[in-house]
Amino acid sequence: MITQSTLKKVSHLVAKCEFGLEKENLRVDKDGKLALTPHPSIFGDKVENQYITTDFSESQIEMITPPLPSIEQMYNFIHTLHDVVSNEIGDEMLWTQSLPPILPTEEQIPIAIYQDNSKELTDYRETISKVYGKHRQLICGVHFNISLSDELFSALQKELNNTPIGNLKEELYLKITRGLMRYRWIMIWMFGETPMAEPNFKVRSLTTNKEQFMYCKEGIALRVGQFGYRNRNNYIMDFYSIMEYQNIIDKLVIEGELSNAKELYLPIRMKFLEKDQGKPSYLEVRFLDLDPLSPAGVDKDALYATYMLFLYSLLCEEDVEFNEKEQSDATLRQDLVSCYGRRSKASFPAEIASGATIAEEVSTFVKKMKSVLNDFGITQDPIYAKILDKMEQIASEPSKRKSVILAEKCKEFGFIEYYLNLTKEYKKESKLNGYRFWGRENMEMSTQLLMRAAVCKGVGVEILDPSENFIRLSKGDHKELVIQATKTAIDNYATVLAMENKVVTKKLLFENGIIVPAGGEYFTKVVALETFSHYQNKAIVIKPKSTNFGIGITILKENQDIANFEKALDIAFEHDNCVLIEEFIEGREFRIFVIDNEVVAILHRVPANIVGDGIHTVSELVGKKNKDPRRGTGYHTPLEKISLGREESLFLELQGFSFETVVDNGKILYLRENSNISTGGDSIDFTDDIDVTYKAIAVKAAKAVGARITGVDMMIQNIGDTATNINHAIIELNFNPAIHIHCFPYQGENRRLNFKILDALGF
Repeated sequence: MITQSTLKKVSHLVAKCEFGLEKENLRVDKDGKLALTPHPSIFGDKVENQYITTDFSESQIEMITPPLPSIEQMYNFIHTLHDVVSNEIGDEMLWTQSLPPILPTEEQIPIAIYQDNSKELTDYRETISKVYGKHRQLICGVHFNISLSDELFSALQKELNNTPIGNLKEELYLKITRGLMRYRWIMIWMFGETPMAEPNFKVRSLTTNKEQFMYCKEGIALRVGQFGYRNRNNYIMDFYSIMEYQNIIDKLVIEGELSNAKELYLPIRMKFLEKDQGKPSYLEVRFLDLDPLSPAGVDKDALYATYMLFLYSLLCEEDVEFNEKEQSDATLRQDLVSCYGRRSKASFPAEIASGATIAEEVSTFVKKMKSVLNDFGITQDPIYAKILDKMEQIASEPSKRKSVILAEKCKEFGFIEYYLNLTKEYKKESKLNGYRFWGRENMEMSTQLLMRAAVCKGVGVEILDPSENFIRLSKGDHKELVIQATKTAIDNYATVLAMENKVVTKKLLFENGIIVPAGGEYFTKVVALETFSHYQNKAIVIKPKSTNFGIGITILKENQDIANFEKALDIAFEHDNCVLIEEFIEGREFRIFVIDNEVVAILHRVPANIVGDGIHTVSELVGKKNKDPRRGTGYHTPLEKISLGREESLFLELQGFSFETVVDNGKILYLRENSNISTGGDSIDFTDDIDVTYKAIAVKAAKAVGARITGVDMMIQNIGDTATNINHAIIELNFNPAIHIHCFPYQGENRRLNFKILDALGF
């Protein structure tokens, strides 16, 4: 037996767990009615997509996180999945309450359809719909998965004379299960969020088989109450032996009480993986409601509190056997709390309680839990200490519980109106955050977008080095390494180096009959300065040989002053030991994105600019424009903030302005000549507006260097004219073109390049 003293010896490993979440939502239309459309095809095969599938119904989306090392990471992942799903279901929305809106007749509710080798999944749904009714099966929730670490079991094995790890898993997971089953009512009382159902919502009685309203006058969590999601009978289990536990389930199946083992709807499920050879692998906590007051639909405090109960159940001394009476009492407590938990000064019947109010019992228990966790050093983590304080606060101020707030709102606005408005609000928020991979905002936006597309399609995502935006994508045996979203193995190293080297690029393009700007390369500032007379009075571009994102580039349209010429050289040589001086090509610059010899997106980039108001200075106007939430730094947002650096200062000086100039009202003032989004430019989609001859030239350019993924920068004088030898030129090929500017342009359509990259990679 594993004692408290043994656990204290390995206390540094006790809280080192892995966490996962499964969340269900109903798809609804704009009026809050159940969407009867099939599971969206964008998510692919229900069986193969590891992140997004269906639960009981085609109308019921299920989102699943992988096992993750912290609750914070798990929460961020489910938030990302929620946003991805919300944005990919068109005008439909994710109903934010566990209890359904107005539903159609049972006959109209579409059971999830599985084909071929998975048809038994549909058959199982048909079976349970006859037992429990389809309406009950559309009640949604959150399943919280927690597993102890392999390091903990290895350390315990050493402390306990090489006791088999399987035996240790059995003992600890059974002990935790007993604790969670015994005290689950406390979490429900604190964090239940289904206080009332839609007034006309009926479920089939599990005893009489007749339709009955789901109603409790002072309910907290009807979802897990006597009308909610549960079996026909409250089965007494053996929580001291896995063998006996399994024998009871087998007996229930043989006797026809259950169709199979997964029909056992216990509030806590022990889950078994093949690698653990019949021993528990993790626990699935099933009593948490969706959180209508969170855009992601998950109450983070409830997750942390449940985890605190998980750890307490592991670490506490058990005073009473969890026998038949204790199990029945725990179920009675759950049912009473679920249905009457909002009642002021409520208490349990004398036969199962001391006479204290429920709130007082909760307060006493939380103090006891806090003491045990403190004894093991758990409360040294400020996150855990904070949530324990929050639990004490809830016990002392039960009127501030979310169940109370939700009940009041439903009474004020009506069940459908209140939750439909929240559902619509969260749909808008998901759209606004359509470029975020929550918790990974420090990675480049293009990489975040690629990861979002991957989880949408069920492609596994592993972050190998977040600082380098280095990820691995996988599906089955197919794996691909990707850096910064567009550096992939489908382009060879020589091709990447050729595009990185602007001189080589120009030579290869010129050899293939593609128009490029004339100019030269220079390895010292002294030699470059000597060419001033050659370039004087000509419009030129001075830029580093091998940089990207518009770094170090200066455009001199008149080039009359050698001092400005020298400043531009200084800027360029700061970024490379070789500098190019090229003729400036008239026209507008367009980024033409090519994947596998197809133009998939075209963007015009307007240089960084401000509009004068006759009052504020240039620097003040830049500051105001940079407050746009779409603007950020480090390529984490659709647009970049405008800088006030030397390049901008020089360009303003050439126009006769400075950062302190007050610009006339309505005047557009450009702060840069180059139009890179990375230097504060605006992005406008032109994919459908440019003559096809320019698209053909872009594809030809990609072929010239052997690139499967590239961004072709082309100057075009008039996009409606056919390309000739004098009205366009390619100024650069990009070996690592950003995709976010095409997915979230300042103006225009999302061209979904993140999905197209996945297609090119074979996913």
